[in-house]
Amino acid sequence: MSKHPRELLKAADIEAMTPQRSVHPLNEKAIRLKKSLGDITGITQFGFHLVTLMPGHESAEYHRHLYEEECVYVLSGAGEAAIDGQVYEIGAGDFLGFAREGAAHNLSNTGGIPLVLIIAGQRLEHDVCDYPRKRKRLYVAGPSEVLVDFGHDGTE
Repeated sequence: MSKHPRELLKAADIEAMTPQRSVHPLNEKAIRLKKSLGDITGITQFGFHLVTLMPGHESAEYHRHLYEEECVYVLSGAGEAAIDGQVYEIGAGDFLGFAREGAAHNLSNTGGIPLVLIIAGQRLEHDVCDYPRKRKRLYVAGPSEVLVDFGHDGTE
């Protein structure tokens, strides 16, 4: 492997990375294999991740951000996107963008091969994330996170 600056990740470097396995605390089926490309290159204001969902796995708990924006580009595989209560088929070349205060969403791999995604999103110091199916709200303030039930903070 040739020497290159931290700002450049070669395809061989990315391929050699060991993905981080994470399970969403509100959804045991949300198991992601993640390579955080932005972290390695020193990016701190937004996340940029190469994410693999194995068959039957989901990206997160169905959610929406009140302040942060995020987007997804499908590299390979097939799945479904749940967006504001509707389900849509997704596949290679599809792009999904979720504006702040936008639609609740979640992705799932419904195919027989890995669903490979690029997921990018803001990393604001403060955010609020709603999980409408669980009737919970997450408050993020720097390193502090507080999860509450709807209704305990004025939400309905």
